[in-house]
Amino acid sequence: MLSILVVTVWSTAGLAQGLPDFTELVEKNAGAVVNISTTSAPKAGNARGLPFDERQLEQLPEIFQDFFRGPQSPFGGAPGNAPPRQSMGSGFIVSEDGYVLTNNHVVEGADEIIVRLNDRRELPATLVGTDPRSDMAVLKIENGDDLPVVKIGQSRDLKVGEWVFAIGSPFGFDYTVTAGIVSALGRSLPSENYVPFIQTDVAINPGNSGGPLFNLDGEVVGINSQIYTRSGGFMGVSFAIPIDDAMSVFRQLRDKGVVSRGWLGVLIQEVNRDLAESFGLERPRGALVAEVMADSPAQQAGLQAGDIVLSYDGEPVELSSDLPPMVGRTPVGETARVGVLRSGKMIELDVEIGRLPEEGGEQAAVPSGDQGAPSSAPLGMVVEPLPADLADSLGVDGGVVVASVARGAAYEAGIRPRDVITEINRKKVASVEDFREVVRALPDGKAVSVRVVRQGRALYLVMKP
Repeated sequence: MLSILVVTVWSTAGLAQGLPDFTELVEKNAGAVVNISTTSAPKAGNARGLPFDERQLEQLPEIFQDFFRGPQSPFGGAPGNAPPRQSMGSGFIVSEDGYVLTNNHVVEGADEIIVRLNDRRELPATLVGTDPRSDMAVLKIENGDDLPVVKIGQSRDLKVGEWVFAIGSPFGFDYTVTAGIVSALGRSLPSENYVPFIQTDVAINPGNSGGPLFNLDGEVVGINSQIYTRSGGFMGVSFAIPIDDAMSVFRQLRDKGVVSRGWLGVLIQEVNRDLAESFGLERPRGALVAEVMADSPAQQAGLQAGDIVLSYDGEPVELSSDLPPMVGRTPVGETARVGVLRSGKMIELDVEIGRLPEEGGEQAAVPSGDQGAPSSAPLGMVVEPLPADLADSLGVDGGVVVASVARGAAYEAGIRPRDVITEINRKKVASVEDFREVVRALPDGKAVSVRVVRQGRALYLVMKP
């Protein structure tokens, strides 16, 4: 019997030839990448004079956070005796007259900002403006001449799997180059709702913040801003601000000193599988409107709680996190066409976009109250009339208060005592009697939506009677 052994020889040289060579790209662009160092006196929030800010401290493991915050910290003492706080980051020059882009958290609270170039020149810089919502800052180098600049690309052209590389100063090691691929696009992070982040596996560490993310054409496509970590260091996931969004912020800060964003005036939530079924969607998609704020552009255009936004100005809304950046990019005063699913039918509304209020802006409030006796139902919960003062404080115009919840459909849906129910199965519940009528008509075994207001925030839950 003849045995044949087949040996396959892989050529490592052939594989290496297929990988990108970054040397020429780095040589062309390193000169426009800068190291940023700041000095600031200890503030009330950092009385111990820690050598990093609170945001960087929160990225450390909990044991180290406790150490630096605790009485045993080597940075103890009165604020007046604490040494000046110093921090480092990265940035890049976008114009020959010395404008530099970086992260807000790199320069936040700085009393002095020094920009160091690749040729070892150290130049003072002034802070032109910041935008905490996007974590961006614009600096202006003083007395700079013959400054190199980066080439700005278009982040909208990025594709998942595309090669990218970063230049920055991780841990203070100047002009360090790391490379990887685009892992995902349009990522939404809890701290920044108006930035559709670029996710990469490029190694980013403290000190890289504010540095550029390049494509293989040597164009800046993002600003490295955040990492996901449990150790304080890189764990394979990093996030960059898309350069399209960053340049819009830059131009507004340079020209006006402030950033204006579009505002719709709704609270939204994700559409999961059960919600999609209860609203008649063939699959989970869109942004479910949980609440419409009073006197907002959304209210004036006719949007209602329970609408599911499926498109915005012709662009599909697949995830709820897609909508805020779309609205934020719309110029104030322009009209946007919003496609929504309402009671199983598609309708389109024209909304004149307003200006996003500052943090802690206006709240919607419509006082009302209802009378009636408590009610129990086979759903496993007891409800009571909504007191007028509670309705006033929550800004609702009717509903019932959940007095108690036992094991059953309501409990499994996530309904809890003190929740205010304003809608069941897309039918308004303004009183205890409304509640009884709606519950009697509920279909058995079919998922239905329940709108509740909890601690001042509206959300939709799914219940299966």
